[in-house]
Amino acid sequence: MSSLSLINIFIITFVSIYFLIHYSEKLGLVDIPNERSMHKKVTPRGAGIAFVLSVFLVVLLFGFEQFKTYYYIYLAIAMVFIAGAWDDLKNISPKIKFLFIFLSSLLLYINDFAIYSLGTYFGYEILLPSWLVFPFTFFAIAGYTNALNLMDGLDGLAASISIVIFVTFLSIGIENQDKLLISLSSFFTIALVAFLLFNWHPAKVFMGDSGSLALGMVISILAIKALHYITPVSVLFIVAIPVLDTFIVITRRIQRHGSPFKADKNHMHHFLYNVKGDVRYTVIILVLMQIVFSIIGYQLNPSNEFLSLILFMIFFYLYLNLFDQRLKRRKHQEEKKEEIQKNSLTIHKR
Repeated sequence: MSSLSLINIFIITFVSIYFLIHYSEKLGLVDIPNERSMHKKVTPRGAGIAFVLSVFLVVLLFGFEQFKTYYYIYLAIAMVFIAGAWDDLKNISPKIKFLFIFLSSLLLYINDFAIYSLGTYFGYEILLPSWLVFPFTFFAIAGYTNALNLMDGLDGLAASISIVIFVTFLSIGIENQDKLLISLSSFFTIALVAFLLFNWHPAKVFMGDSGSLALGMVISILAIKALHYITPVSVLFIVAIPVLDTFIVITRRIQRHGSPFKADKNHMHHFLYNVKGDVRYTVIILVLMQIVFSIIGYQLNPSNEFLSLILFMIFFYLYLNLFDQRLKRRKHQEEKKEEIQKNSLTIHKR
């Protein structure tokens, strides 16, 4: 079932995206650049519709037994996917997408699929009170789904980051013989490989919210499932780049006395792109960072969970100061100030 499924997913995704690109204008699936866009021309979007539906089609045809077992998980993914596809077609409000994520999280919680523990520190496990389990689970799912959505800012970035994360969860699934981890990770990995053939810079098509929201939801589900085998801190490392990016951006907005939810161009990929002006370079650097984080997360020793958390906080602090858009402006201001002082000194001597 697995080999045949992967081949079918790749072929269906490739063919579907090919036709979507050619009929994107008729379907109303085009991305028009605005002041925050990194691209300059109208580009087809909504490729997520193709690769997510490809996965669902193959699961229904070749893995219906698994679908029946984990129907609530596939329904949760489908609900978020529908919200994303709706947004690609009609540009719905964030509140409606938020509602769909809430309902998906509730469906998972009702079926006992949630976060119950924050890990073990100094020999004591921190269990969430029953009344806090759903709010925390929803916060984690909604936060990460939105974080991955925000990573979809450069050609190939969100897809490449997601592939690294899926491969890591696939390794955990194989090691522990977990069918859900193995199937979801491998299916979406191969779908994204087909998508990247069209999305690598210069992109012929974007995944749209139908892709980024669905991927964020799938990764959130895999992360919760992986907590059966690894620690919460390990999961943090495995999904690190979107999490760090969101934390850094929100922190920067608060420091500048702005709304933490107001969109801007202060993400990690914006900073790196401004330094080099090269899309491929930026994507490759961030993907390499994600690979390093994922390897660390996979190798972390559960007995040192507190030290691992401290390590993650150190990384956050370093990245917070490293990816600061104000550094370039400060350097320019200091150089200008030095030049003015130098000129003033020269005039004074004359």
